[in-house]
Amino acid sequence: MPRVVVCDDERLLREALTRIVDAAPDLTVVGAAANGAEAIAAVDRHAPDVVLMDIRMPVLDGIEATRRIAHRTRVLILTTYDLDSYVYAALQAGASGFLLKDAPSERLRDGIRIVVSGQSVLAPEATSRMIAAFRPNLPTPEDERLLTAIKNLSPREREVGTLVAEGLANDDIAGRLDISRYTVKVHVSNILSKLGIPDRVHVVLAWSRLRGHL
Repeated sequence: MPRVVVCDDERLLREALTRIVDAAPDLTVVGAAANGAEAIAAVDRHAPDVVLMDIRMPVLDGIEATRRIAHRTRVLILTTYDLDSYVYAALQAGASGFLLKDAPSERLRDGIRIVVSGQSVLAPEATSRMIAAFRPNLPTPEDERLLTAIKNLSPREREVGTLVAEGLANDDIAGRLDISRYTVKVHVSNILSKLGIPDRVHVVLAWSRLRGHL
């Protein structure tokens, strides 16, 4: 059974999230933390599968905490509807994705299951805000490599990649392009391989960085 640590500096929200997660028969909360330092200690103590992580917290913020634990456990960032300006940095630090704090209970539980399975999860309501918020001033060598790799994708792969970057799930992409879910999965796998990136989160990051050049 996937084990979860809940980290948020607001006690009432921690308790609400704990109740939501524990209501699922296949998930269990093994610890709670009020800041990043406590989250690291909880990971040391409980070895959870996922940490639900707030970003702006006292003592140690969620970005640095994510950077220190992402190699040991999955981190799912919880953010506000207005999209915390630090979400991008948290994803770069190794987070497996992000959801809105006011997401429906079942979406939150599904998000935990998704990241436990090794995939990433993005809040579609906020993905466009993240893309709009991030505009790099100068291209890096990695940007140049990714841009070349994206331009070498097939037209269909670029089409699928664009929809992934918008936060659409495979089923939604299949419906939009009138292709099977399996075909979408194959295209996504090819995109990750050709771009040399690990997951869908990094597709969003790549497209957001290079948006003005695609």
